[in-house]
Amino acid sequence: MSGQVLETPLTRLVGVRHPVVQTGMGWVAGPRLVTAVANAGGLGILASATMTLDQLTAAVREVKERTDAPFGVNLRADASDAGDRIDLLIKEQVKVASFALAPKPDLIAKLKDAGVVVIPSVGARRHAEKVAAWGADAVLVQGGEGGGHTGAVATTLLLPQVVDAVDIPVIAAGGFFDGRGLAAALAYGAAGVAMGTRFLLTADSAVPEEVKRVYLGTTETVVTRQVDGMPHRVLRSDLVDALERSGRVSGTVRALRNAAAFKKISGMSWRAMLADGRAMKHGKDLSWSQVLMAGNTPMLLKAAMVDGRPDLGVMASGQVVAVLDDLPGCAELIDAIVAQAAGRIAAQHAYLTRATTPR
Repeated sequence: MSGQVLETPLTRLVGVRHPVVQTGMGWVAGPRLVTAVANAGGLGILASATMTLDQLTAAVREVKERTDAPFGVNLRADASDAGDRIDLLIKEQVKVASFALAPKPDLIAKLKDAGVVVIPSVGARRHAEKVAAWGADAVLVQGGEGGGHTGAVATTLLLPQVVDAVDIPVIAAGGFFDGRGLAAALAYGAAGVAMGTRFLLTADSAVPEEVKRVYLGTTETVVTRQVDGMPHRVLRSDLVDALERSGRVSGTVRALRNAAAFKKISGMSWRAMLADGRAMKHGKDLSWSQVLMAGNTPMLLKAAMVDGRPDLGVMASGQVVAVLDDLPGCAELIDAIVAQAAGRIAAQHAYLTRATTPR
C-alpha cells in the first residue's frame, strides 16, 4: 500500500484513498477487477450493461464479500429495467452510480436521497453543464484518446472547458496511464483520473491472456462506426478492416444475428430489446439502422474479452495501448501512479520555489 496520499474533492466525495478510477468496461470490469482496484485504494466500477439483473446482484454481493472499500456500478439510464437496477444499488448500499448516458433529474434525486454518489460520463462541455444542473455529484469527462465510444476532442482541450464550466468534481479520462498524467490532470483542475485500457492490461483483469498479448503487441487504434453506428475506438485488426469494408446488407445480417445471440445470453425478450432500442434512439438521436447495429457491440466484445477469440471480436482500446508493455497488479499500478504524481508535484513546487526565490 502506497504511503503517498493525494487528497482531492473526489477522494473526499467517494471515500477512496486515491483519486484513480477504473472505468466500467463491458465484459471486463467484473468483481475480480473491481475488488482489486477497491482494495488498492482506487474506485472500481462494475460494468452492468452486459449483466442480467440477477447477475448484477450476484456481482455486487461478491464485491461486498471481498472488500469493505467503496465501489461503483455503471448503469444504462435508458435500459428497460433501469429502475430495478437503481433499487438494487440503493438496497445494497453501493457507493457510486455511474452512467454513460445521463440519467434524468428524478433518477439522480432518488439516488442522492439514498446516499448514492451520481457520476455521469460526458464527452462535451454542454453535457457536463446539463448533468451538473440536474444535480450530479461529479462528472467524468472523456477525451477522444479514450477507448470504446469516444468523441473527437482531445482531453487536453475538453478537460479545461469542463473544469471551467461546472463547480462539481471533474474526473479526467482519455489518455491516462501513469503518475505524470495524474499530476497533469490535477494541474488542469481535475479531481482525479479514470482509466480503462490501463486496468484492462493488469494481472487482476480477467481478460484472457492471449487477448492481453494482442493488446501488448499492438500500437494502432482506429475509430470505426461499423461496430454499432457510433464512433468506437478499437484496436486495428483484420476483423475491423473487414467491418469497414462491409456493406449495409451484410452489416444488417450480422447485427440481427448478434442481437439474437445477445437476447439468448441476456434472457431479454424481443419486446424488452425493442423498448431499449426506442429509448436508445431517443436518448442519443440515432437512426433505426444505428439502433439495429447496437446488437453488434456486446457480442463482438464478448468474443474477444470472454471467449478469447480476438480474431472473431473487437477490442476496445484507448490510444495509450501504444505505450503499455506490462501487466502489473492493481495495487502495484495505483501505488506507482500516486507516488509518481506526488513526486512530480513536489518537484514542480520545489522548482518554482527556487525560481522565485531572490538570490
